[in-house]
Amino acid sequence: MKTPLALLLTTFSFWTLNAADNYQLGPDSLPKADVPRGRIERFSFTNSTAFPGTHRDCWLYIPAQYEASKPAALMVFQDGQSYVNTNGQIRVPVVFDNLIHRGEMPVTIGLFVNPGNRGEPSATGGSSGRSNRSFEYDSLGNAYARFLIDELIPHVTAAYKLNLTSDPNLRAICGMSSGGICAFTAAWERPDYFRKVLSHIGSFVNIRGGHVYPALIRKTERKPLRILLQDGSNDLNNLHGDWPLANQEMASALRFAGYDYQFVFGDGAHNGKHGGAILPESLRWLWRATTSPPPSVTQGNLGGDEALSKVLPNGSGWELVGEGYGFTDAACADGEGNFYFSDLPKGVLYRVGHDGKPSVWIENGPKISGMKFGPDGRLYAASQGAVGGPRDEKKKIVAIDPQTKKITDIATDVNPNDLIVSKSGWIYFTDTGAGQVIMAPASAKGMSRPRVAAGGINKPNGLSLSADQKFLIVSEYGGTNGWSYVVAEDGSLQSGERYLELRTPVGRPDSGGDGMTTDSQSRYYITSHAGIQMFDPTGRMGGVIAKPSDKGCVSVGFGGPNREWLYACASDKVWRRKTLAKGAL
Repeated sequence: MKTPLALLLTTFSFWTLNAADNYQLGPDSLPKADVPRGRIERFSFTNSTAFPGTHRDCWLYIPAQYEASKPAALMVFQDGQSYVNTNGQIRVPVVFDNLIHRGEMPVTIGLFVNPGNRGEPSATGGSSGRSNRSFEYDSLGNAYARFLIDELIPHVTAAYKLNLTSDPNLRAICGMSSGGICAFTAAWERPDYFRKVLSHIGSFVNIRGGHVYPALIRKTERKPLRILLQDGSNDLNNLHGDWPLANQEMASALRFAGYDYQFVFGDGAHNGKHGGAILPESLRWLWRATTSPPPSVTQGNLGGDEALSKVLPNGSGWELVGEGYGFTDAACADGEGNFYFSDLPKGVLYRVGHDGKPSVWIENGPKISGMKFGPDGRLYAASQGAVGGPRDEKKKIVAIDPQTKKITDIATDVNPNDLIVSKSGWIYFTDTGAGQVIMAPASAKGMSRPRVAAGGINKPNGLSLSADQKFLIVSEYGGTNGWSYVVAEDGSLQSGERYLELRTPVGRPDSGGDGMTTDSQSRYYITSHAGIQMFDPTGRMGGVIAKPSDKGCVSVGFGGPNREWLYACASDKVWRRKTLAKGAL
């Protein structure tokens, strides 16, 4: 009799004193005479550029039902030797044979990968040199995912002439201990490739920084992943961390963020017994039909907590507004919610009405890197010169009359990147190279003299005002902060402080903080390398909204009816998504 996975769940306990750890393999983990067996191919891989100088043993499982004319699903296993062994604790090929035969999982190619080794390989496999396991498996970032996606899987596909699916929902990845966190990391970094994760006794502890995942999950827009975690109350507790506690933290974070997940918690130790015993049911759950993810958990949020669930409707996503541009930038909206952006290198400004469709607003105009509407109804812009103009043409601040399209110089001999205009008539713009914020009055009568309002910022880029316009926030492109300044009655900036801590991707020293906008609740949205980072009025991060594509997203702004649509300029495209917020006026 099969035991439902849900019945294998146990109540969390920190006080289990004696490990039972007596899990036994069930009938689905044993060979059956009437079930056709897949074949296993062993090979070595030595041509990695992601991990140069390494060699590794690998195995390929090809099910008996595989037909080259039909794309097969794919499942990758770290520490492949432990999983491919048909007499071990887990016995994946046997379980695959049985489940595929009964149609309880798709026809799936299994790729079993050992960690890399440095040193001379031995004739019997392995190496006398140093194992690269912890570096490959425990490190955060996309290096291991790139190794699989760009190197190993293409090699296997070509060498064995395999027809593998292009559907990420039919690609899974699995691992044990450090291999478990590795499997999660690969899918976390590349959900466009892997959508299913099976982690056995995963090392979500501080070996190489993996303890941060529960916090990242809570403050990152939910990714389209299905995740099963397994651990036991008698797993490790050592200098790196507490494995049972870390896996419970992971499960709690996944639940909070609304993931399609399952956590099977038993009384096992740091081995494959429990994971092997539940593997058949785990695979049935992992490969079950697609379902809608549950809503995120919000009842634990205090009044001032600004989780992403307050901003993003469940099931919302980006939709394409326009594409084929040179480089889009300068997102902003007018008082009626019409959205504007520039195709910077082409000197074209576009207007997007409430129907969400872009149309040319100004052709053959200045190359605009930032623009905002002022209290007088004019559109103020940071000009990088004219298309086809001389290379040494002066950069400047200009104002555009929305009715006549007449362009008036406001400030010359300046080096503006992005800007904001206050209701009291002050223009603030960033001089990125000088590390300064410059201010100038928005004068309707020709030229104005700018002056330095703030300095000492590491490559300042985007600016935005709080909803009540009492504070100015400036993003750092070259650092990791968002600066906050009090706006005095005379427009000067006072009491500058590093108020927001921007998230930086693994391996980067800077956040890439770029364009930004504010909603009516004074939540700040800053584009960055990591995504669109959202902060509450007190400077606490609420979460990171996923970029609309893998290309850089440099500018955002609210527009549309009631200013409920968040627009994003990302390289040659413009996107938008519906939110629960409203842009500040």
